[in-house]
Amino acid sequence: MAEIERTPQVLIADADRWSAELLTELVRKARCDAHLVVLPDSSSVLEHCRDGWPDLLIVDYGLPGIGGLELLREVRRQRRHPPVPFFLITERVDAASVRAALPLAPTAYLAKPFNAEDLLQRLRNLLLEPGEEVSCPPSAAPRQSLEVYLAEARGSSAGAPLLQVVREALEHALEAHTHDLSELEPLFLLDPQLTGQLIAAANSAAQHLGSNCQTLNQALLRLGSQHSLNLALGLALQRSVSLTEPLLVPHGERIWQQSRRTAELARWLAQCLEGDAERCYTAGLLHLLGDLAVLRSIQSWRDLGGESLSAEQVEDALHAHAAPFGSALRTRWRLPLELRQLIAAAFQLGGGVYSKEALILHVAKLACDLPEDVDPSGLAGHKAARMLDLDAALLASLPKLA
Repeated sequence: MAEIERTPQVLIADADRWSAELLTELVRKARCDAHLVVLPDSSSVLEHCRDGWPDLLIVDYGLPGIGGLELLREVRRQRRHPPVPFFLITERVDAASVRAALPLAPTAYLAKPFNAEDLLQRLRNLLLEPGEEVSCPPSAAPRQSLEVYLAEARGSSAGAPLLQVVREALEHALEAHTHDLSELEPLFLLDPQLTGQLIAAANSAAQHLGSNCQTLNQALLRLGSQHSLNLALGLALQRSVSLTEPLLVPHGERIWQQSRRTAELARWLAQCLEGDAERCYTAGLLHLLGDLAVLRSIQSWRDLGGESLSAEQVEDALHAHAAPFGSALRTRWRLPLELRQLIAAAFQLGGGVYSKEALILHVAKLACDLPEDVDPSGLAGHKAARMLDLDAALLASLPKLA
């Protein structure tokens, strides 16, 4: 009787959700049919493995509980032949730490931030036989309507799709032997998804405590070049990361342009008024993240085999779900409260005392929403413009988006 093929089980143990997501995408890229289990601490790993060890463990050295090194020691006590493959990922690259791990024979001892391309190749070598190729059929079509699908997806949305130029640059970087974050950074500044996720990752509990990062530059400095690039590469590997549905593409292009336009106007006004220009730019870039997240979820629904769309369905979905998606996403990513408040000011000022930056965001959004043939100097009479002492001449000189 022929042996029934079994898909490999891979266990990822990392308390940092952003690192865990990156590792998940790399495993899926290496072997799309792998059965993945993601756990946040040592005790849950031991509980899961009570009835048997997976085909591969990828574990963070600093895992809460007994830690990654002791977990490796426990695996080796089982005296399995051949030994259970175990990748230990660590920030500890000093001689003493390496000497402590070597007798336990980790399959790989990878320094953080690791090289994503190197890890991907290691995973392929381990999870695939020489010359083996695995194809994964598309998932079954969703049974629920688009409206029900979006309502259920709100709490778990992966965020926005990537700009095509950014996605292509990241895919090229993943295949290249050498690449430099400095070459990609100007593109990152144009992309709401990358900006939002890197800021969220920089403020995660896994990073050093300190003041909140509220701009992309601050996030890149805290994360470092390699980790920032790894997280970006992980995004490029995700499903539905680009818009291919013809009805969605024009909406995406319009929303990306509105985001960038608002961001650049906010930065320009902040520079004129001696405000925090980079915070204003960031808030402007992120203020339509919910709209883009809805488009990505619709793309996912179509990728799964959802029925054909109408233009009216897309419009209705954006109208009903964009604001809730954006609010849920910013909260789940734990973006700094000050940044969330600044983003909200683009839409309404609310009550209380207004910061200079909040007023700037509101005026920038108003100017962006004006038809191209309307003179923005008319905004001088608006409450926010009056509070900023913006005169008609300055508003008339607002820059045009190239």
